[in-house]
Amino acid sequence: QVQLVESGGGLVQTGGSLRLSCAASGRTFSANFMGWFRQPPGKEREFVAAIGWNGWSDGRTYYADSVKGRFTISRDNAKSTVYLQMNSLKFEDTAVYYCAARSGGVLNTAGVTWGSWGQGTQVTVSS
Repeated sequence: QVQLVESGGGLVQTGGSLRLSCAASGRTFSANFMGWFRQPPGKEREFVAAIGWNGWSDGRTYYADSVKGRFTISRDNAKSTVYLQMNSLKFEDTAVYYCAARSGGVLNTAGVTWGSWGQGTQVTVSS
């Protein structure tokens, strides 16, 4: 099991920026992907971005169309930390953001296939 702790959420105005952090511990060697999901108010959880953590996809990045060009996922291997830099934030980016880890060689953006989750951090974008 991988333990994940998010930080960095908050309140920001439309057009602003935030950076989320996710500190991983435990069996991080077992993860092949680290990613971010979000759950807007009253909606289902959705995939945001992922980065290859181990294996053939190591370092590769993947994004949902809704955030491509605005969000950037990155990592610091020495700190076992994944980041989500969010720029040009929109009202519709308001959500609880979750960090997650997944084993398996091929990316699957369905949340049910991800085995480890953080507690979530609230991001609120005011219009």
